[in-house]
Amino acid sequence: MSLQNNIMTAMKAAMKEKNQVALAALRAVKSELLLAQTSGSGEDITEDEEIKILSKLVKQRKDSAAIFAEQNRNDLADPEIAQAAIISQFLPPQLSEAEIEKVVLATIQQIGAEGMKDMGKVMGMVNKQLAGQADGKTISTIVKEKLS
Repeated sequence: MSLQNNIMTAMKAAMKEKNQVALAALRAVKSELLLAQTSGSGEDITEDEEIKILSKLVKQRKDSAAIFAEQNRNDLADPEIAQAAIISQFLPPQLSEAEIEKVVLATIQQIGAEGMKDMGKVMGMVNKQLAGQADGKTISTIVKEKLS
């Protein structure tokens, strides 16, 4: 629950600073956390679930920004990028591609993967190991490169 306390503290600061972009991003996070908490079995959500929720929100913002940028709508893309940056502050630090590659190679050796047919197994293990620390698209690209 410390994440919700951190979100509330950041929301108060954003309100005092009259930072509408930060406030919108933090309200979205709070909303998603409350939805996850109330839709479950009445138990508190785990830290892993919180990380998944935050990762999903960041990914949505980045995807929206990319679509807006393609359509030359920077007026809409800029706030999405800013919101993604604000939400990312609450995620664990992201790993570099070299660090992700080391984990992928270790996983491939561990399970004895020998080609694209084993990609699902490798992706599952790596995603579980790097939850919230790496983007799924980056992991997928590296796994494809190493298994092909």
